[in-house]
Amino acid sequence: MRKMKNLLPALLLWALPLRGLGAQTAGIALWKQPLDGQVIGLPSVQAGSVAVVCEGGNLSVYSRQGNALWTYNAGGKLSPFVTRSREGTIYICRTNGQLIAVNRIGRELWRRALASPLSGPVLIGWDGRLFAPTRSALSCYTIGGALLWHKAFASPIAVNPREDKRGGVIMALENAEVLRIDPFGRTGTTRLAEVPALLLSAAGSDGPEGGAEIPVLVFYKNGAAEIIGSGAAYPPLPKLASPPVGGASRNGNAAVTLGDGQVILIRAASAEILWAEKSGVTPVETGGRGKEAAMLYDERGIYMLSKAGAAGFNEDGERLWFLRVVGAASLPIFSDEGVLYSGGSDWNLYAYRLEDRILLSRTSLYGPAPEGSYGLGFPFPPRRDYANRFSRAELRNRFSAIDKALQDGDVGEREKEFTAYLMEAASSVRNNTRLSLTKPPVQAEQRIEAAGLLSRLGSKELIPFLADLFSHDPEPLVQAAAARAIGRIGVDPDGLALGAFSRAVIPSNRMKNEQLLLAVAASAGALCRFSGPPVSGAGAAVLIALAGQDKPARVRAQALQEISSLSGPAPPLPPGPLRGF
Repeated sequence: MRKMKNLLPALLLWALPLRGLGAQTAGIALWKQPLDGQVIGLPSVQAGSVAVVCEGGNLSVYSRQGNALWTYNAGGKLSPFVTRSREGTIYICRTNGQLIAVNRIGRELWRRALASPLSGPVLIGWDGRLFAPTRSALSCYTIGGALLWHKAFASPIAVNPREDKRGGVIMALENAEVLRIDPFGRTGTTRLAEVPALLLSAAGSDGPEGGAEIPVLVFYKNGAAEIIGSGAAYPPLPKLASPPVGGASRNGNAAVTLGDGQVILIRAASAEILWAEKSGVTPVETGGRGKEAAMLYDERGIYMLSKAGAAGFNEDGERLWFLRVVGAASLPIFSDEGVLYSGGSDWNLYAYRLEDRILLSRTSLYGPAPEGSYGLGFPFPPRRDYANRFSRAELRNRFSAIDKALQDGDVGEREKEFTAYLMEAASSVRNNTRLSLTKPPVQAEQRIEAAGLLSRLGSKELIPFLADLFSHDPEPLVQAAAARAIGRIGVDPDGLALGAFSRAVIPSNRMKNEQLLLAVAASAGALCRFSGPPVSGAGAAVLIALAGQDKPARVRAQALQEISSLSGPAPPLPPGPLRGF
């Protein structure tokens, strides 16, 4: 039975609209929902829903209207971090170090054992890869949970990783080292005189691509600040009036919340404070970690969020509104739809509409599109020694080396090289047809193995290539390998793969090979289970077509099993000639 608590209402709110917001909706609770315990971390919002982690070990998701969508129990206590990918997959971690992926309808996808619990939230890379920080290490995983690389540090993490605006992360250690780590594990290091309090990327929209040259804004507890890492000469930054307690950056500007409640905007290139305004809210201590604030900085403006309340500003420094909060159990979050969600110490989740403006961002079948690309979806231009590079002996040696790196979780800086080689091998028939570079092309068995290894590298940037391979390779078993590879990666962000599957099986007489139809059924089912709605609608159409009476009995049985699995345990992939899966 839920423990009863004799507390004042968790949130006593005063919303004061200033200059930019009508008063008709500010501070009026849209709804509140009872929880199974106190919210223990910053909620996550996406696509009209909010996800919260509670102290009892539950992950709960509610719609924007306050309807309980689902609850997942992790089977133990959770760390106070919840992250959602573009596809809606939620990443949480138990306090015993079990990293867990849960899809957007509450179904567990996989678990991986970390050396220790998360020390901060998982960050999502441009291609869906995960950066998972623990006490003194950072690990990079694929969407499907395969380890790509692991970095152990000589000192514990002092400032948790943040996005560097170029697809990698920046972070600081307790030995006062600032690290810039790119998506493939390449690391640049700067030793400071003291441990910083806050790091923010100072990269502009046209900044460098690599991780080592990202300019970084460094803020110290005494209010001092500097820019490091770009190689350019910057004028000194002014000292802040109060220690920084939170920040966010965008297009070379940095918004920072100070301990006294001021919000400031800094232009990195000129090292000047563009404006400083009172938020109307003074941050309070959070969980024994001192004062803390979360910040959002997007095309709508700048938002400060703390246990004591929240404030919104436009980018010119005009304060739009502020909200004071009493009795919050954790930091609140502000959604793209202008709704603030806050977990109260009375075990209720509260929702308040504070703005009518809606964030307009690049979207696709799922959530916002990534800010950039790692370039993994395009093989290097074919080389003149192409035939030698793809002899049977060379293929065997290279495939074995890639397989070992994947098994060891030690792909790291070789990922682009591995990916390009495998893509050239897998698509050699098409290359041979167009460019006459290979006599003969790589054989079907090796093309199949190349597709399997690509699936284990796991970048969703590979989906267009694999969908093309599925559609155009002349060998049905290679097409089947491409379909299985798509399913094992698990996402189809732009609907390319399911579109190719649909064209292949609808109308029903287009594809006859039984092994190929089995692979399409397995892949469509995997995409539905991993990504959930909205992709499951398109995937279900493919599965229904494959369950038709005109299909072979094994194909119908597989399709029906996949359909059944969408609300039950996942079936195993059907057997296939894919070595290394």
